[in-house]
Amino acid sequence: MRVKHLPEIIPIFPLPGAVLMPRGRLPLHIFEPRYLAMLEDALKTPSRLIGMIQPSLGEGPRGPSLHKIGCAGRVTQFSETEDGRYMITITGISRFRLLKEVEGFTPYRRCAVSWDGFERDLGGEEADEGFRRRDFFDLLSRFLESRGMSTDWDSLKDADVELLINALSMMLDFAPEDKQALLEAPSLSTRRETLVTLMEFALRTGGEEKLQ
Repeated sequence: MRVKHLPEIIPIFPLPGAVLMPRGRLPLHIFEPRYLAMLEDALKTPSRLIGMIQPSLGEGPRGPSLHKIGCAGRVTQFSETEDGRYMITITGISRFRLLKEVEGFTPYRRCAVSWDGFERDLGGEEADEGFRRRDFFDLLSRFLESRGMSTDWDSLKDADVELLINALSMMLDFAPEDKQALLEAPSLSTRRETLVTLMEFALRTGGEEKLQ
């Protein structure tokens, strides 16, 4: 998919603490009527895109204010439960910059967006020449242990670098502001450096403070 094929207006799913990365996969449980309508409408479009974006401080005319950068994902899997809810997976296509909210009669929010500056998201898998797997996994192990968490180390250790960094950025329990910093990182290496900083900070403070 190329930038010129991406729509100028997309449906927006504001969800605090949830970020989607390019080529990342995010499972979602859809049950609110307005988001069921959003999913139904998205599935009727060729791109099947939904824009994931985090709320920010403040209130707008249609709900919480939104951060300026989000990531759009294509609905790649969905299944319906007996009571009409959906379990879906969206796969990250590209980040976007929010331009303005579009007025309309849909129960969900829609925004005009710009894809400029995120052309790299639409390319192939990104490399990180500075990645040191042994050091990174040593830090990750200490971080997970401090949180009382465990993981499937065999699958993690064999994961490609981009998949590993982006999946951890999406999954680990950081504050929404820190998740936003990970999303907005200009390159994979910058995202990995930010992730390392967040884990080191959490180990020093016991996770009780936010990284400023």
